[in-house]
Amino acid sequence: MAVPSVKRFLRAAVRGAAAGSAVAAAHALVNARLMRVPPADPPRCGEAVSVLVPARDEAHRIAPTILSLRAQRGVDDLEVIVLDDGSSDGTADEVRRAAGDDPRIRVVTGRTPPEGLPGKPHACAQLAELATGRVLVFVDADVVLAPHAIASAVALLREHDLDLVSPFPRQLADGAGARLVQPLLQWSWLVFLPLRLAERSPRPSLSAANGQFLVVDAGAYHRSGGFAGIATAVLDDIALLRAVKRGGGRGVVVDGSTVATCRMYEDWAGVRDGYEKSLWSATGSPVAAAALSLVLAWLYVLPPVAALAGSRAGIVGYAAGVLTRVVTARHTGGRVWPDALAHPVSTGVLLTLVARSWRARKAGRLQWKGRSLRGSS
Repeated sequence: MAVPSVKRFLRAAVRGAAAGSAVAAAHALVNARLMRVPPADPPRCGEAVSVLVPARDEAHRIAPTILSLRAQRGVDDLEVIVLDDGSSDGTADEVRRAAGDDPRIRVVTGRTPPEGLPGKPHACAQLAELATGRVLVFVDADVVLAPHAIASAVALLREHDLDLVSPFPRQLADGAGARLVQPLLQWSWLVFLPLRLAERSPRPSLSAANGQFLVVDAGAYHRSGGFAGIATAVLDDIALLRAVKRGGGRGVVVDGSTVATCRMYEDWAGVRDGYEKSLWSATGSPVAAAALSLVLAWLYVLPPVAALAGSRAGIVGYAAGVLTRVVTARHTGGRVWPDALAHPVSTGVLLTLVARSWRARKAGRLQWKGRSLRGSS
């Protein structure tokens, strides 16, 4: 009696997962059509703009970032401030070399963050204190911008009366590990976040942002308390957007694949350690992490396993999962084939990284760039 009951339960679970995956794919298609995109030919920006770059031990890759900032066009009043956050590899010297005689670019030495807190929000808070622009543009040291990127992002901000926009750069991923995991960043919000509702809603849960390239109105930034008010946040980009919303502002993630590129990690060790640092915070609590892991496994691992056993519903569910990856890649500048076909494997790897991150959190061994994150949240 028990075996038929188990089979019925599994069939129902597979059918439910296939239906859920199909709904998620439909939502991704709608989101892809509604997603805002920076203009390819923006008007000249007459506002003062401050580009703020936090940098710690980035000498090996910051030069292309600085060169791309030197090449910005269409912004009449531009300053670039790079904060050297305790680097030990000559980052500041490399910035000065790349900057040449460009008077718009200057390097400052940052203050050490309090023990146990993440360094990036501390560095960004210092940069914002020094900025004079009406628009603040935070750019990571591994991001390369197109020549019209800043003018385009500011135009998008102003055209839609937003307080913050987060143009999500095209993610460059090399190696099997990065290709499996990195596309899930943009996939997660394109599939699960209703973008137009998120743009209007003050709800913290409807927030997605990427600190690699973050554009915010200076007034809204200061009203929100800025990075100083979220000093403990590991996911400081999302925390800043939530703070802006609490202050009455509006903001949203947008497709930045045509104006920016970023290679976050150069090998599997970087991917593993980077996600270990942050996934525990992204999932909120061990219970929420377990629940999310079960849902993702149900939607995107169970159907392909069932498909291998001949389940037609499993084939439909697997195909729907692959479709979400195809839509994401085509609308965010990612690699479509054959990577989309490995979506179940990507999901499985992500679940192991979630578990690893929570184990590290519980053991008190979270760190990033040589700094302990024991005091972070």
